Amino acid sequence: MRPDPAARPEFVAAFRALAARIQSAVSGIPKRALPIQMFVAAAAALHLYTGARVTADIDAAFSHRIVLPGSLDTSYEDADGAARWLHLDPNYNDRFALMHENAREDALPLSLAGIDPKVLDVRLLTPTDLALSKVARFSDIDRADIETLARRGLVTVRAFRQRADEAIGGYLGDLTRRRGSIELAVRLIEDLAGRQDPSRPSPKSRPRS
Repeated sequence: MRPDPAARPEFVAAFRALAARIQSAVSGIPKRALPIQMFVAAAAALHLYTGARVTADIDAAFSHRIVLPGSLDTSYEDADGAARWLHLDPNYNDRFALMHENAREDALPLSLAGIDPKVLDVRLLTPTDLALSKVARFSDIDRADIETLARRGLVTVRAFRQRADEAIGGYLGDLTRRRGSIELAVRLIEDLAGRQDPSRPSPKSRPRS
């Protein structure tokens, strides 16, 4: 898939520039270890899917333990002339989100000019897994992100509910708050899933069966 047409080209170019740095850093490792997969989550994935909420951070996990390049940030000028900053967070850990065990396996490949998927395979969490990852914290921003995905028709109640039930079974501890947040998210999606733009095609929102 390619970034949504609504995604800001300046952001996409900056994202691609950081991906190119990572690709350059890993291109010299033995070919048997390639490709390195980069799993993009949070606001960066949301923007690439919908064009909503430009972020200054890229939250991404990798398929291997790698030595990232020293420079993980870049500046760029937005369309309105404002100076912006984009940074890859080296401390991001997807273990702190509510994640399905197959979230990485089902992530969708993102096509970027100049990025060779045989070296660096950039992938976005599916919209359903992206919405699910918002449940652990479930702040106002997280709720708004789930609403954005639902309005675009990228998440359905059935897919979200099934994915959430499967995911939460893999966690230990007091899950009362998590289950409550899931129910609130389901209500958001039920209310908004039908308010999508029928003229816009949707990327795959469900994992492979």
